[in-house]
Amino acid sequence: MRYIQREWNFVAGKAMGVKDRQQAAHVAIEINFPNGGSFGPEDLMLIEAIRKARSIIGASRVLGLSYRKCWLTTDALNRTFESPVIATFPGRRGGGAEVTPFGERLVALYRSIERHAGNSARKSLEELMASLDRTFEPRAKAAAEERDLA
Repeated sequence: MRYIQREWNFVAGKAMGVKDRQQAAHVAIEINFPNGGSFGPEDLMLIEAIRKARSIIGASRVLGLSYRKCWLTTDALNRTFESPVIATFPGRRGGGAEVTPFGERLVALYRSIERHAGNSARKSLEELMASLDRTFEPRAKAAAEERDLA
């Protein structure tokens, strides 16, 4: 169930900016569980935003997403596991959300998997990077730039 359409990339466990992504290939991990749930970079971004903002609505503002998308993603995460990932406290005063100890462990495990995958794939990615056509530009991006210049 995908609600967040943001991208978060890591190379060997380090967050990458736009310029970095142009320089290096990366491995993006999406974990699909047998019960139908999933966990990936978008979920990680939401958890980090909730940790900082201490509310779902605050996280939605930080991420530039609708509150509904953030709430549905939070609900899906909490239903995927036996223990909640995000604890919510409804109410206008004193309300909010926080990452549970299980949620913190989930993030740590995901980052460990991501780091191991990045390290394991490094040589293969370097070989693929060596064979790239550096002049390639996705058609949609080129069309958007032409439209913006016109």
